[in-house]
Amino acid sequence: MSRKRGEEVEKENGERWLLTYSDLITLLMIFFVVLYSMSKVDSEKFQAMAQALNSALSGGSSAKIQLATSPSGPAAIPPKTPQSDTAKPSTTTQNNNQKAGQGNVDADNKSIETIKAKLDKFASDNGIQSTLVTSVEERGLVVSIQETLLFESGSADITPYARNILEKVSTVIESSSNQIRVEGHTDNLPIHTAQFPSNWELSVVRATNVVQILQHDGIDPNRLSATGYGEYRPIASNDTEAGRARNRRIDLVILRSKYDVTEPTSNVSSTPANSASPTATH
Repeated sequence: MSRKRGEEVEKENGERWLLTYSDLITLLMIFFVVLYSMSKVDSEKFQAMAQALNSALSGGSSAKIQLATSPSGPAAIPPKTPQSDTAKPSTTTQNNNQKAGQGNVDADNKSIETIKAKLDKFASDNGIQSTLVTSVEERGLVVSIQETLLFESGSADITPYARNILEKVSTVIESSSNQIRVEGHTDNLPIHTAQFPSNWELSVVRATNVVQILQHDGIDPNRLSATGYGEYRPIASNDTEAGRARNRRIDLVILRSKYDVTEPTSNVSSTPANSASPTATH
């Protein structure tokens, strides 16, 4: 009798794995049911949500987010669609912008070539083509004038002969409306005087003095700026006297019009000279 009961217990214990197996199958089925239900999107609710988002992001525009449909239901991620007319510039507008940009480039090139030709002829006629050299760069036309044509060694005072040279240059470049940057450069020989503690001061003062001459000769001061690079932008080796002579120079850079956006502008209107001025305090 006891042996029979033992056999029944052993038989029952041997079939307990079926319970675990059935639980696992049930859990797997529930898992796939949940995945399937998550893949189904309520089309009406999703469309309402898309319209609300579109309205909020486009400021109440009537454009709608397009939904792609598939046999299993609408896609949760909308496909890429062409931009609406309100967000994408028209072909005509793009063409006009391209033509305007090309027109500016053509005008710049024509102006630069005209100025270059006149300055080259002026330099050739006066025998200074080796000390007044023009070159066309990406930033614009660079008119490089060596130190010997403008200053005494170690000085920032413009000589009377240099004033005549700059007056002729001003007459040529004042016809354009482009920004003009005056850059002062030196060689690497150190200078240390009461007026110029270093080449920085010498290059800046020289550029500023040239700017004042250009303004006096009729160049709009709103087009002018002065900067000094000292010895740090050489165009030749400073190991020879000839190279150092080339590095001691003033560069007049007639910038292309595309660089106008990088130049600071004044947002304050000019005050007439005869207008009331603030009362001075002592």
